[in-house]
Amino acid sequence: MAFNDFSMDNQWLPFTPNRHFRQDPRVFVAAEGMHFTTHDGRKVLDGISSLWCVGAGHNRKPINEAIKKQLDTLDYATAFNASNDQAFKAAQMIAHMAPGDLNKVMFCNSGSEAADTSMKVALAYHRARGEGHRNVFIGRERGYHGVGFGGMSVGGIPANRKVYGTALLPRVDHLRFIHDPVNHAYIHNQEPVWQDDILAELETRILPLHDPSNIAAVIVEPVAGSAGWYLPPQGYLKRLREICDKHGILLIFDEVITGFGRLGTNFAADYYGVVPDMLNFAKCVTNGVIPLGGVICREHIYQAFLDGNAKSPDHAIEFFHGYTYSGHPVACAAAIATLNLFKEDNLFERAGQMGRVLGDAMHSALKGLPNVVSIRTMGLAGAVEMTPIAGAPGKRGYGIFLDCYHQGVLVRPAGENIVLCPPYIVDKAQIDQLVGTLAASIKKHA
Repeated sequence: MAFNDFSMDNQWLPFTPNRHFRQDPRVFVAAEGMHFTTHDGRKVLDGISSLWCVGAGHNRKPINEAIKKQLDTLDYATAFNASNDQAFKAAQMIAHMAPGDLNKVMFCNSGSEAADTSMKVALAYHRARGEGHRNVFIGRERGYHGVGFGGMSVGGIPANRKVYGTALLPRVDHLRFIHDPVNHAYIHNQEPVWQDDILAELETRILPLHDPSNIAAVIVEPVAGSAGWYLPPQGYLKRLREICDKHGILLIFDEVITGFGRLGTNFAADYYGVVPDMLNFAKCVTNGVIPLGGVICREHIYQAFLDGNAKSPDHAIEFFHGYTYSGHPVACAAAIATLNLFKEDNLFERAGQMGRVLGDAMHSALKGLPNVVSIRTMGLAGAVEMTPIAGAPGKRGYGIFLDCYHQGVLVRPAGENIVLCPPYIVDKAQIDQLVGTLAASIKKHA
């Protein structure tokens, strides 16, 4: 199929330079395993799990068959005052995979919706406990929590915020970013050790400024994925948990990227040994096949809503929130099949094993190349950071992305970073192709 077999006049592409795309269209028409087929008949190796989503590889038959069977059985049912069997089964599977007492799952459709949902839960939870004055949120610089107004407010990527300033939530603050470009430029499968306490300002500046009794929640990505795979300092997440516990603040982990195997464990919460109060998920839960997201809450959060409404009549709703497609039966059937496939094929364990292969390859092949200033690898993901072109931030990364694509490899540009996060089924030869193609392109764009 050539691109002139369809019109590009009507679709407005998200997070894309649309003017340039029309000059150099990149259109996928099929996928199998680790590869896409393009509109002009080329094969492209998927080096980014199609935006962190396709952990099990493309076109997996067990997932496809589960979707087909569900469509023939129950295509859709409302989630308001009713539900469906697949939603209950998917929620049970996800709760059993979550650490600690994270056991109540509220479904939505995306990571953006999960972020806004968890923030609304936090506000309503404190109100149900008689502490409705807790309405301040703390995010982190360069954090990403989707594109809803709540998620953008706690997010810290400037380009995602600058146009919408007047509409962002007013009572939000941000933690210091977690990367030291001097002392931790090159990190492979280890937690960077900081000499100073990166969370000191939380207790000495941010909490006193707002008063801890007014803070509803802190929300962070365990690993800063969208910014370019930046790793938390050693002990950072455990210390954050302690501070939140000390002041009655909820801790939310945004695991839309790290959830379901990327670090070789169920969740980053497992990898780092920290149980948050809420955990946001999406992407890999259905292998990217059908949109599904959600928030996993600890038991005490759910119970607070019931207790807070104990004297209300039976027909009273405890939490006014939800989406038309919350717990969609087809999406939940896809999730059940995906999670079973992950388990049957030991794909989380494989992700951990192949992550070391990817990290070794990236540090070996990319360190010392022109303009490379940092390489960070952990789990089955890594990023190489380059110096920007003067007066044209992001141009070098975008040029390398385009070049790799035309050489048959899909990588992800994130500002001055190029990120690799292949599906868990990737093999060593494919990693060598990914890294080798990237290395050649970095040299070409020196």
